[in-house]
Amino acid sequence: MREIHCEQITTAVRDAVIKANIYLPGSLQKRIAENAQTETDPLAKSIFCDMCKNMQAADELQIPVCQDTGMAVIFCTIGQDVHIVGGDFESAVNEGVRCGYTEGFLRKSIVLDPLRRVNTNDNTPAVIHPRIVAGDKITLTVAPKGFGSENMSKMKMFNPTVSPEEIMDFVVDVVRTAGSNPCPPVVVGVGLGGDFEYAALLSKKALCRDIDECNADPFYADMEQQLLDRINALGVGCQGFGGDVTALGVNIETFPTHIAGLPCAVNIGCHVTRHVEVVL
Repeated sequence: MREIHCEQITTAVRDAVIKANIYLPGSLQKRIAENAQTETDPLAKSIFCDMCKNMQAADELQIPVCQDTGMAVIFCTIGQDVHIVGGDFESAVNEGVRCGYTEGFLRKSIVLDPLRRVNTNDNTPAVIHPRIVAGDKITLTVAPKGFGSENMSKMKMFNPTVSPEEIMDFVVDVVRTAGSNPCPPVVVGVGLGGDFEYAALLSKKALCRDIDECNADPFYADMEQQLLDRINALGVGCQGFGGDVTALGVNIETFPTHIAGLPCAVNIGCHVTRHVEVVL
């Protein structure tokens, strides 16, 4: 049995929250920089260049790459051979979020009650998704999620007779309807299967996969590419001003489902779809 102290968890979350809000994942930075070179629309090309300057400024000045520093979403895989000491896990994670947003001077956007709307002033509580796995390690994926893109996400409970083409039509229509609202170019996370709530979880998890990494199943990898091509053909373009690129990537995650249904969730991520992984 391996012991991990709550202070280690708090420190890891604190550092990851700050890092995730300053630096985009490497593959996302690379894709944006590539598009700044290859985009054929002059206005879109100029905006891509501005995005590159923004990323550079965030790095040099150590400030957030986006003013919406998001709601802290944290995926946790906890090895069953780990013994957490010095407190409880959830409190340790939230303390890390509190420290990260306070000490990192990140915007605090969380209200304690959905209707009474009083700010918690430290961006807690986080949305925590724990999972018990084999082993003696804890893996934390910290993914701050802005709500300009979150508000554009949708879900649909399809009949099991639905075709792959109808699924793709739905995903493309979600992006078309979103238009400029989620600050495109977007990253599109698609969750297929499970039940109502698990499909949504899969779609959020999909946004945490590197956009250079295709689905391991060739069938879904091909579907990801088809969706990317169709979404980019929409012409919504960079920040909604038109152009070649509306999406930087499309990631699909799947799970077994019931014979009577086929849940599908689409979680939209903006061009600053952020996540940092830490292993303790």
